[in-house]
Amino acid sequence: MRASNGAAARTGPDDGRSEPSPLSIRDLTVAYHLKPVIWDIDYEAPSGRLIAIVGPNGAGKSTMLAACLDLIPRTTGEVRIFGRPFRSQRGRVGYVPQRESVDWDFPVSALDVVAMGLYHRIGWCRPVTRRYRREALAALERVGMAEFASRQIRQLSGGQQQRVFLARALAQDADLYLMDEPFAGVDAATELVIVDLLRDLRSSGKTVLVVHHDLQTVEEYFDEVVLLNMRLVAAGPVEQVFTPQNLRKTYGGRLALLDRVGNRFTFGPGE
Repeated sequence: MRASNGAAARTGPDDGRSEPSPLSIRDLTVAYHLKPVIWDIDYEAPSGRLIAIVGPNGAGKSTMLAACLDLIPRTTGEVRIFGRPFRSQRGRVGYVPQRESVDWDFPVSALDVVAMGLYHRIGWCRPVTRRYRREALAALERVGMAEFASRQIRQLSGGQQQRVFLARALAQDADLYLMDEPFAGVDAATELVIVDLLRDLRSSGKTVLVVHHDLQTVEEYFDEVVLLNMRLVAAGPVEQVFTPQNLRKTYGGRLALLDRVGNRFTFGPGE
């Protein structure tokens, strides 16, 4: 289902540009126990923009990010990162998960967590040398957490933990960032840090997609918005797409269509 929003369609990767879209999604469907969670998503992210993914609880926002990162199987569809499969572009993608999905009891320091963002350069099972520790510390400093570098991650507040995971993504120096509710449960100071960080990333030419719940700040924080309620309702520049009409379509309840098609899906072994 393609978004119908009146905005000009995004050009594809074969239109002569020097590089394909940071994130291209075609016909993406994900189903759990034969019931679709997201259905027939087509989307192409523009480069160098801050993009909010907005929709009601259970709309499939986190599922869409997870499917793009190969964290969950796709029922149908294709995802390309700069024109290639994710597995060949891992080093170009930074991911900030929901805080609720992280095991905060794992015995690592804030600096250790940030250094994990450098493993694509360090190599797995290799020691973190002084050079990489300096890079990790610099990332912590950017989010105001350098003084907590040696603190165990479980000893930090929720907002501090979120800053550490943002620092890990920064250390990776990715070209595309996917962030799952980075503003959830943080204090006002941390929210300002995150906003400044997002704007810095945009200024550096990065593309950032953020699952976001606060409708009041969408226009202030983001350039583009994706409205999702199990299928793509609309996508494009905030000033064109973030309208009362589109919001009513997005938050008007679940789409009965999906309940009717759930029994059409079959899965192969291991899916």
